Amino acid sequence: MESFERNKHFVQRLTIENSAYGELSSTSAKDQVISSVMANLNLVILDLFYNSIGPRAQALSEALKTNSTLTTLKLQGNSIGSNEAQALSEALKINSTLTTLYLDNNSIGDNGAQALSETLKTNATLTNLNLSGNSIGPNGAQALSEALKTNSTLTTLDLGNETRAEFGTQDGGPNSIGPNGAQALSEALKANSTLTTLNLDTNSIGDNGAQALSEAIKTNSTLTTLDLYKNSIGDNGAQALSEAIKVNSTLITLDLGRNSIGDNGAQALSEAIKTNSTLTTLKMSVNSIGPNGAQALSEAIKINLTLITLDLGRNSIGDNGAQALSEAIKANSTLTTLELWSNSIGPNGAQALSEAIKINLTLITLDLGWNSIGDNGTQALSEAIKTNSTLTILKISGNSIGDNGAQALSEALKTNSTLTTLNLDTNSIGDNGAQALSEAIKINSTLTNLDLYKNSIGDNGAQALSEALKANSTVLIIGLSC
Repeated sequence: MESFERNKHFVQRLTIENSAYGELSSTSAKDQVISSVMANLNLVILDLFYNSIGPRAQALSEALKTNSTLTTLKLQGNSIGSNEAQALSEALKINSTLTTLYLDNNSIGDNGAQALSETLKTNATLTNLNLSGNSIGPNGAQALSEALKTNSTLTTLDLGNETRAEFGTQDGGPNSIGPNGAQALSEALKANSTLTTLNLDTNSIGDNGAQALSEAIKTNSTLTTLDLYKNSIGDNGAQALSEAIKVNSTLITLDLGRNSIGDNGAQALSEAIKTNSTLTTLKMSVNSIGPNGAQALSEAIKINLTLITLDLGRNSIGDNGAQALSEAIKANSTLTTLELWSNSIGPNGAQALSEAIKINLTLITLDLGWNSIGDNGTQALSEAIKTNSTLTILKISGNSIGDNGAQALSEALKTNSTLTTLNLDTNSIGDNGAQALSEAIKINSTLTNLDLYKNSIGDNGAQALSEALKANSTVLIIGLSC
């Protein structure tokens, strides 16, 4: 901290890590650090994440009242409760420069959310508010909804739980706004005209919550991103969202991953995609979608001219679903990313997709990991890669491709000039496969990332790859020691 004091007039961005802050001997010393930092008239971004600030957020709040330069404050995972949220709320009623506030993975609860809601009614500068993982329930969501009806500056509101899961923190608790919270937010969205991003992942909103949000989406004209990942939405909720998508003209990204929409929900969404002209990203991983759902989506993709990313990972489309999607890819000219990991497509599905890749001119990323395509499926893909000129990322992890599959890919890499990333982890590739890949690496000049983690490469294979790296300085090989 002494270094900061000497150079504070030059510091615009500051991150204080737990290791440094935690070494301070007393509460007063920690408060003094906060006050000193906030008094810096050049500081624009302050990151205090995971510092167990807790009650010392009160001192921070007092400093915020007079600070006139800070625009971003990150307070993730700091044991901030409702009292500290109340103090921050009072400060934000006065502060006129802060635009971004991260309070995720704390414990502000409904009371803290209600306090912040009162602030949002008058604050005219905050644009980004992250409240994920804060034990906020329906009452907190309802309070925030009332504020959104009149607030005219907030563009991003995160009430999900994704960052809590990502960091594995025990701070705070999951938000669970339920269908009542979703209903309240829906009413707010009908009136609000500034919010563009709303994250509600893992909030148990169910079909009723999805239906309520759907009614709002029909009339809302500003929301572009809606995250409904893991919300117990079934085919009824998917049906309601589909009807909304048919008339909505602003939504760009919709995440419905890890719900239970099934084939019926997928079919309903497919009908919407046929006429929708704005949605570019649709995520439906882990939704029990089978071949029939994939078939319906395929028919939609043949017609749709805007969808860029389609995530169907960890469903059950099988080889029939893969074949249907392959026919769509042959005709589609906009899709750039297709996620089909863990779908039991097998070698026949891989063969069908390979034929599509030979013709398709837009697909950039293809994930076929964990699909049991084997060496036969890999050989088919390799033939396609020899002539394809757009694919840059190919992921075929966990597919038991063995040395024969690696050999086939090696031959393709000798002629391919567009692939930059190739994931081959967990594929039973031995020394022979590694040696074959080594020969390709010596010649290929575009590959930058090769993942060989969790294979069966011994000393001879590692030696061959090392020699190849002497001739090719652009490729990074991951997991070579495994």
